[in-house]
Amino acid sequence: MKTSNIWMVVVCGAAICASTGAARSETLLVANQKDADLSVIDTASAKVVATIPVDGITGHELAVSPDGKTAFVPIYGNAGVGRAGTDGTEISVIDLGSRKVVHKIDFGHGVRPHCAIYDKNSGMLYVTTELDKTVSIIDPKTLKIVGSVPTGQEQSHMLVLSKDGKRGYTANVGPGTVSVLDMVGRKTLAIIPISGNTQRINISRDGSMVFTADQKKPQLAVIDTATNKVKNWVELPSSGYGTATTPDGRSLLVTLRGAKQVAVVDLKSMKVTKTIDVGDAPSEIVLSSDGRKAYVACNASNQISVIDLGSLKVVKTIEAGKYADGMAMVK
Repeated sequence: MKTSNIWMVVVCGAAICASTGAARSETLLVANQKDADLSVIDTASAKVVATIPVDGITGHELAVSPDGKTAFVPIYGNAGVGRAGTDGTEISVIDLGSRKVVHKIDFGHGVRPHCAIYDKNSGMLYVTTELDKTVSIIDPKTLKIVGSVPTGQEQSHMLVLSKDGKRGYTANVGPGTVSVLDMVGRKTLAIIPISGNTQRINISRDGSMVFTADQKKPQLAVIDTATNKVKNWVELPSSGYGTATTPDGRSLLVTLRGAKQVAVVDLKSMKVTKTIDVGDAPSEIVLSSDGRKAYVACNASNQISVIDLGSLKVVKTIEAGKYADGMAMVK
């Protein structure tokens, strides 16, 4: 039986992909903020097999081309979102064969580029550029900036796209809002108030709901994409952060940074049904291509907790670099 392969690219709060067939070894890339490098992890052995320096500069997130040959690492700077510090001006382009930085995409001024998504529909690379209040559009073939989509808000930190790539949604941290974007028409369609501060963003597998975590209260906003309004609030045992939907679309995984846990939310009842203990300060979640395992980056413990989605238990802990954060799965 021939197994179909589906490449996975990070979606700046969390990206998920599934394929048919038996489980197989993949490579997990992890951006280590404080080491300013990428860990190359073999998922079969659960070990770091290589480390790729990113020119001694901090990158938080990354995206990988569909052919698995190139990684794009936005260089954000040395501060947290909305805080004083350096303002990143470029994206490092890494050849994964040679494991070296081979090019830099320069914005020409400080923009704090952060979340990158390679959209297979348009063939474009989208990158949030916070200080310009935009999502920048890059042609990955020419490595040129070819346009932008205004978000209308400060601190547009994370981005998620609809399955067809026509709609984008950004989590605007400090304003505590979500911008709804027309990616084709390159304009802002709506700005949805969430709270005084919000973090990360994800979309349901059927595209009907967008999720973002309230940073003022332990709750998660559920946005109806048909109306562009918050339709539900999910109560959490602790403040939420990153999210990822399970392959069957029935559950949502939510990282609880302060509690060192991942919550499992039933998307029918909109209630937490289970919590799973993981490493310290869990942030981002990605899934293996077969959808059997979830990989959770735990910033403060410099680890990746591996959750078996059948048993909903941590089955492995992988030592990564300092402040392991953004991830992408390649084969």
